[in-house]
Amino acid sequence: MKSHTEKLEAKAKFHIYNRGINGEDIFKEERNYNYFLEKYAFFIQPIADTYAYCLLKKHFHVAIQTKSSEEIVKFYLETHPEKKTVPSVYKIISQQFASFFNSYAQAINKSYQRTGGLFEEPFRRILIDNDNYWAELISYIHTNSEKHGMVKDFRNYKHSSYHSHLSKAPTKLKREEVISLFGGEDKYKEFHINKQALLNLEKYMIDFDYVTP
Repeated sequence: MKSHTEKLEAKAKFHIYNRGINGEDIFKEERNYNYFLEKYAFFIQPIADTYAYCLLKKHFHVAIQTKSSEEIVKFYLETHPEKKTVPSVYKIISQQFASFFNSYAQAINKSYQRTGGLFEEPFRRILIDNDNYWAELISYIHTNSEKHGMVKDFRNYKHSSYHSHLSKAPTKLKREEVISLFGGEDKYKEFHINKQALLNLEKYMIDFDYVTP
């Protein structure tokens, strides 16, 4: 079994990662990025809050906190009124991610005349069991584009949540919580620029995450 596939539980923080199967691009062109986020919001927002993300050509990272058991079960009952039994919270969360990946893959297959799966299975996730590393993980996710050579300065990469946290525009992200975590916008920007991430994150990093963009 692959490493970093911890059980998805309620009210827990996770670093979620997935990449294209056999190193394939999961984003074929610019319009795919927004479509991915739309699908993500539809399937994942009901069962988890998103704190940060970065979408790269071949893979993506997100930092999430799953919702409470009560919220997740309520969502399941509202969307599956015909079901007489409720599966475990773990199965509900897992199924939402599976549905998300399958839905996006089907759209890509239809648009680009391909067949089969698009993402590696199972997707990787690491439970963040120490709140001191939460800020470091968010910074690590945002600076991923620079680390992989997509841009020289991560602040110039538009497919991450870095600028969304600093914007006043409506967002589905937990913006206020993130800025508060860093101690304000100035400290948020300073923390990222100083590249303080990766100092203590080895335990929470995906083992194969150093891949060609």
